[in-house]
Amino acid sequence: MSFWDTLKPAVRVPVAVQVDLSPDGRTLKLTWDDGTVTDARARTLRQHCPCAECVEEWSGKRTFDVEKIPVEMKIVEIEPVGNYALSFVFGDLHRIGIYNWKTLKELSAA
Repeated sequence: MSFWDTLKPAVRVPVAVQVDLSPDGRTLKLTWDDGTVTDARARTLRQHCPCAECVEEWSGKRTFDVEKIPVEMKIVEIEPVGNYALSFVFGDLHRIGIYNWKTLKELSAA
């Protein structure tokens, strides 16, 4: 711990150390640095996309009806974003959301 941590302690952010996509593309399995393993459904991730196209900037409201996202939504591609996030290409070809580790942890269930 450094001197600066005592002044403004940083909240520890979980980090995924392994990411696996199910063969059908519908479930993302995340192994975290604390040893926990969680699963996130592609549909849930698409419903909670944090991008400016999906979330109104000033109100924070969704710009679409989340229930209209198909249950069979798939992840087609996964791309790392630096050391802090992942980006996905979904079955509907939406691809601009960046999901940081904290968001992925919150959207996945143990």
